[in-house]
Amino acid sequence: MALSRAHRREQPNFWPGFVDALSTMLISIVFLLSVFVLGQFFLSQELTGKDSALERLNRQISELTDLLALERSSNRQAQESLQLMQSTLTREQAERSRISDQLAAQNGNYPAQLAEQQKALDQEKQLSARAQSTVDLVNQQISAMRRQLAALEEALSASEAKDKESQTRISELGSRLNVALAQRVQELARYRSDFFGRLRQVLGTRPDIRVVGDRFVFQSEVFFDAGQAVLKPEGKTELDKLASILTDLGREMPPDIPWILRVDGHTDARPIRSPQFPSNWALSTARAVSVVEYLISRGLPADRIAATGFGEFQPLDVATTDDAYRRNRRIEFKITER
Repeated sequence: MALSRAHRREQPNFWPGFVDALSTMLISIVFLLSVFVLGQFFLSQELTGKDSALERLNRQISELTDLLALERSSNRQAQESLQLMQSTLTREQAERSRISDQLAAQNGNYPAQLAEQQKALDQEKQLSARAQSTVDLVNQQISAMRRQLAALEEALSASEAKDKESQTRISELGSRLNVALAQRVQELARYRSDFFGRLRQVLGTRPDIRVVGDRFVFQSEVFFDAGQAVLKPEGKTELDKLASILTDLGREMPPDIPWILRVDGHTDARPIRSPQFPSNWALSTARAVSVVEYLISRGLPADRIAATGFGEFQPLDVATTDDAYRRNRRIEFKITER
């Protein structure tokens, strides 16, 4: 009897560690399932995005991979705990056999002790069976997570393939658009050259009308008196010629070419402060508007013409002589794009 009590005191107590291991494993499983459900919800919300969705999916996959590694570590710990329990059970069975042999040799009568040990062994077997069931359940959950990860990777691959296809289509459309724009620019340049040619034939060679780059330049004196924005009769005559050429040219141009006639008003650097025009800005803009309104009255479409005033800030000649001032007072006509 004293020998049996001494033996029970010497037996190590594995139950607290086993319970802690099971608690830790169950908490990990619940945490993993919660993270997995949340990840599925947010993934279903964000898969419709492109670059940002792909980044979030990659980040979630990385988190799931970390969780999977953690769960694998927990699984290994559970396996180790199970092996330790099985080893303990084997030792208990061996100890039971040894005690039974001792009791049989001594012809002792210890039925109560044997029943207690048998009960303890049965409980350990039940705990081992439950632990094995838990390990099997964790393995099944890990397999399900792997399948989910594979599905996510497949969805990512499909999204990347679709994105590449979209980029290819965008590149093709961009190339086609550039070709179409180049064709329109060439057509507009051809009609601009035609306009310049016709205008030269009509206006002839006059010192107060000249070509500067891609613009026809008229001295302001052709259209206006000094400091005024009312068209002179001889200026209207010149504008009639211009309107006739632009009207014919507008009928010849395809309607899809976005051309426009820009009328720019310029003054010299000498300031003006009259009740009607408080600055050179006001005078240059009013002159450009007068020319535009007259051309519209002669049949030029209002959506094909624009008025701009530059004041004294775009001079052709920076000198301060009367000749330089005369050259800088001008009205420019330019065919361009909207």
